Amino acid sequence: MLAGIPVHVTHRGNNRQQCFYQDQDRDFYLFHLRRLAPRTDCLVHAYCLMTNHVHLLVTPKSLQACAALMKAIGQLHTQYVNRTYKRTGSLWEGRYRSCLVQAEDYLLACYAYVDMNPVRAGMVANPGDYMWSSYSANAAGSGSGLTTPHHEFLRLGTTGGERAERYQELVRMLDANRIEEIRTATNGNFALGSPRFQQEVSAVLGRRVERGSPGRPRSSHEASNQPELWPIGK
Repeated sequence: MLAGIPVHVTHRGNNRQQCFYQDQDRDFYLFHLRRLAPRTDCLVHAYCLMTNHVHLLVTPKSLQACAALMKAIGQLHTQYVNRTYKRTGSLWEGRYRSCLVQAEDYLLACYAYVDMNPVRAGMVANPGDYMWSSYSANAAGSGSGLTTPHHEFLRLGTTGGERAERYQELVRMLDANRIEEIRTATNGNFALGSPRFQQEVSAVLGRRVERGSPGRPRSSHEASNQPELWPIGK
């Protein structure tokens, strides 16, 4: 993770087991996501709660912010589910998957990717019909007290109406190639963006952040001598 760089996070149930059984379970998760995000220095831009996994698009303000958020809400929700449904053991996979996202071009596609999950899963025909995503907040400006628009989202228009209309169009235009690109980057914990963005992230993190890139990882000494990456792509 890098402070100030958006990240798309997917957290699945252990062995793909169900994590949400009733609407009250999703209410519990969102209530505490709203409470914990500012406490862990994270801004939430988009979210979607599916049956056995969640998608979040967040910007961490500090290096460990995203990890702190996922740990806190994962533990809290596990305790709640185990207590409510008289079960024991782990609920979530031990490690969430994520990808750093370049703001230009890719970030808004990630917004749409997250909000369109229920449609791709065949749960609803229209993303606005699903209660447990940020689509209504992003596409209708309804607000939820949870999401904070990224500056790239705000650039969609000068008014809330303009932004909502252009976001709806962006959601409709999200194509299969970009969907697969986002999915591959997230599952592989890669960086999602241009080759230059990936090179910059790799230099700072000291490891490969793109699929199939050859060569040895950079040493910590090499990484420490690279210029500070803040913020990427502005």
